[in-house]
Amino acid sequence: MEITLNHRICRTRDEVLAAATPQVADFLDEWFSPTDFVWGHTSGSTGTPKPLKLLKRDMEESARLTLDFFGITLGTTMLLCLSPDYIAGKMMIVRALLSGADLLVVSPSSLPFSTIDEPVDFAALVPAQVVESLRDDTQRERLSRTGSLIIGGAPLSPAAEARLSELPVHAYATYGMTETVSHVALRCIGDSSMSYRALGNITFTVDERDCLVIHTPHFAVKQFVTNDVVSLADERTFRWIGRYDHVINSGGVKIFPERVEQKIAALFTRRFFIIACADEKWGECVALAIEGDPLPWADEVALLARIRAAVDRYEVPRRVVYLPVFAETSSGKVIRHLP
Repeated sequence: MEITLNHRICRTRDEVLAAATPQVADFLDEWFSPTDFVWGHTSGSTGTPKPLKLLKRDMEESARLTLDFFGITLGTTMLLCLSPDYIAGKMMIVRALLSGADLLVVSPSSLPFSTIDEPVDFAALVPAQVVESLRDDTQRERLSRTGSLIIGGAPLSPAAEARLSELPVHAYATYGMTETVSHVALRCIGDSSMSYRALGNITFTVDERDCLVIHTPHFAVKQFVTNDVVSLADERTFRWIGRYDHVINSGGVKIFPERVEQKIAALFTRRFFIIACADEKWGECVALAIEGDPLPWADEVALLARIRAAVDRYEVPRRVVYLPVFAETSSGKVIRHLP
């Protein structure tokens, strides 16, 4: 394996540690330590981030699933443009260590291809990096020379997915979490079925809430119960519906904010989300949060009319809230919260 840091090729552990960024060096030092785990933490999208012990054995098993799926071997060029402080960055390093692939390391930024001239075989990005790369002609051209791309940490907008699917890149949305040490399923960008498919020998069931249960025979923990409501096609394929803890119960009607957001995404040029708000008559009703300054009254009325035409009657927002800047997790996932 070769690791390129700041355009210097490093072939030994000592050379890597000497040239690495502090975050990469810290992770490698932890990885090569005698303990059987490294420290990680949850994303913080549903509460305060919590520390987790991630077993090195599980991380290696997870890495092998990705290496096998994408055919990553000795001589493959991989791009690390995510912080090794988080699971996505950690796993890129582990994949390189196990496969012998060449790892090109750049500082995390919204334009990860700024200093990359050569084609890259495999890269992992968060949605914000994809969106910014698609906006710039030079960045988009460099992105288009990436062989395979995985995108995780937060949902990618339908508009961004459409633009990305026009490029000659094998792009996939990932499903996973820190607890499962990276993704357990992939969805091909541009696939109209919107289905996630399991890696390796991972299988799925649902619990009494219709939430996904992940069965991982290759991990120390064999089962993970999630709060993600899904439509299960078979034991290896599902469509994501939304978060159980985001469901709006309006007079007994269950409304999934993520489903409403997909229906109206094309109506927005700025960020927004759907959330529950208290309602005296119905218990809860639908609220629309929009990032930035309030729209003029006439524009807001016109927007709500277009939304009303696109959604079911129970899904129409009864309240519009404007927030100057949305709170985010470290991966760019919006934290859904109203003041």
